[in-house]
Amino acid sequence: MSATDGTAVLTGGCLCGAVRYAIAERPLGVVNCHCSQCRRFHGHVGAYVSIPRGTVRITGEKSVSWYRSSATARRGFCRTCGSSLFWSGEGQPLLDVAAGTLDEPTGLTTLRHIFVASKGDYYAIADGLECFEASAPEPP
Repeated sequence: MSATDGTAVLTGGCLCGAVRYAIAERPLGVVNCHCSQCRRFHGHVGAYVSIPRGTVRITGEKSVSWYRSSATARRGFCRTCGSSLFWSGEGQPLLDVAAGTLDEPTGLTTLRHIFVASKGDYYAIADGLECFEASAPEPP
């Protein structure tokens, strides 16, 4: 579902408020990433919603710093407070937004877990949701 008049269906931002964003298209749900990079970037599991890049409007974009975490991706965070905000795959049509930065209520649920082969050894995944050893295809 999307807002046909350009209004936001979801909003969010960083801890200090220097970065805010508005999303005009409702994501399908949250995907939990257990890869070692997400765990280091977030301090635990990375939980993201994927949205078409053209449906997000960022306010305070000058406060977003980008870190190239691999040859094919970069991660955006607030340069003031350090909040983890975005994951951006090189040449990908989607932008992943950290679900913990969304304003509530979101009305979203968790869909699946990815990169479970590299999850931390200090926790179990026992919620019965679909798990993928590595990446997963985008839901239809």
